[in-house]
Amino acid sequence: MNNNTFRYGHDHLTVGLALDIARGNIQGVLTEEVKQKVQQSAQHVATIVESKKTVYGVNTGFGPLCTTTISEEDTITLQYKILQSHSVGMGNPIPEEVAKLMMITKVHALAMGYSGIALATLERIVWHIDNNVISLVPEQGSVGASGDLAPLSHLFLPLIGLGEVYYKGESLPMKAVMQKEGLEPIQLGPKEGLALINGTQFILSFAVRAVERLQNALDTADIIGAISLEALMGSGRPFIEELHRIRPYKGTKYVANRLSNLLAGSEILTSHAECDRVQDPYSLRCMPQVHGASRNAWLHLKEMTEIELNSVTDNPIILDSENTISGGNFHGQPMALPLDYATIAAAELGNISDRRSYMMIEGRYGLPKLLMENTGLDSGFMIPQYTSAALVTENKTLCFPASADSVPTSLGQEDHVSMGSVSGRKLNQVITNLERILAVELLSAAQGLDFKRPLKSSVVIDGVHEMIREHIPFAPEDRIFAYDLNTLETLIRNKKLVEAANQIAQENNIDINGKENDTFGIY
Repeated sequence: MNNNTFRYGHDHLTVGLALDIARGNIQGVLTEEVKQKVQQSAQHVATIVESKKTVYGVNTGFGPLCTTTISEEDTITLQYKILQSHSVGMGNPIPEEVAKLMMITKVHALAMGYSGIALATLERIVWHIDNNVISLVPEQGSVGASGDLAPLSHLFLPLIGLGEVYYKGESLPMKAVMQKEGLEPIQLGPKEGLALINGTQFILSFAVRAVERLQNALDTADIIGAISLEALMGSGRPFIEELHRIRPYKGTKYVANRLSNLLAGSEILTSHAECDRVQDPYSLRCMPQVHGASRNAWLHLKEMTEIELNSVTDNPIILDSENTISGGNFHGQPMALPLDYATIAAAELGNISDRRSYMMIEGRYGLPKLLMENTGLDSGFMIPQYTSAALVTENKTLCFPASADSVPTSLGQEDHVSMGSVSGRKLNQVITNLERILAVELLSAAQGLDFKRPLKSSVVIDGVHEMIREHIPFAPEDRIFAYDLNTLETLIRNKKLVEAANQIAQENNIDINGKENDTFGIY
């Protein structure tokens, strides 16, 4: 690939590149070489149909109807009906970007030339991506084996002129959009309907989104944790390299290095170096171990997601006209397990953040009780921590691993399913709650840091604190803190906090990301 294009079916797709295509930063293209592979695979399917050789989904029914033979003249009707019959999703539409990622990841998989898709069908999907005509896909209905059948069916109904799409800022029936754009419905050939709806792109696209969002939450948690440590007069000794060299988990070493560099040059840190406090509470001194463990879970999810991004996950696989394989590449278990693992990791970041928020309102370590000088008439920062506690508990209820459950479907033919679609959706909800928990800690930490003046923190921490104060002022008395929390949540979610810290560090030649930064990146 070059800086402006990504070659579907040829280049290596990463989380960052998938998001860049979805956001219009680069364009996905079909090269002549890939087009030839796709056409050859479609020709293999045509040869199979002509030979009357029985191949699942080409000239048989689906699932428990795999022994029902379909005549040659009905093979096209079969593909049309599979999109109709499997469009059974319910609930709210998934985010538009996730639906677009589903299209992008599906094109990449189909373009590898093992699915028997027609080139015209693939080019129509690319048209949808390039023109931002994205299907409305209900959030519920996939069990994550045989792929994400229901959501993928809804995703590709517009190819045959059915379903609804986002089009120029509104949702419209695809029939109306086809009239506006001068398009005709695609007539799906043998195997095409099955190739479109068999796959893990619903699970995968939620994973792509979660990898980016959780990376930002992890980076944010380190920064806010460092501010809290300063407010609580914590020690930087637990972050020294020598300690983590003898228990060398990647995530732990990375977080310890980040915290050390975030705090470098702090007057607050050196002001109490000889105090009689022997050790800090765990939520301060164990940040490398706890944040680092969540980093390790994130790294595992990123690695699994990248493998899935470059995999063929439909069924059957067409090697050539003589070799088709009905296997299980559509099964979502390889993604469901790391998604559930990452859900616990995200929830734990919220757990430890809430502990720091609570510590800051206790009136210890030189901070006034409830982070205000005069309380009684004023409740101070007591109640924001209630919100944090509620969100932490909500996240705990979402930590039951969906992959631990399996409900047989398809009259027992599909007798073990992954439920990875639920895993992906739950993880993103937990991350949303985590962003709000971190907003509560940031509100308290910024207030606490003000009580350490005139001592200065590090260049990075003071710079981030100054940016926060541009958006929310110090609170000498009670006010509606919900407004502040919403502002901070937006700063966190939109990566403004992380971007500010990185920019300040770069301007002052401070490396807060370390030599492992590529490992913990998304490209």
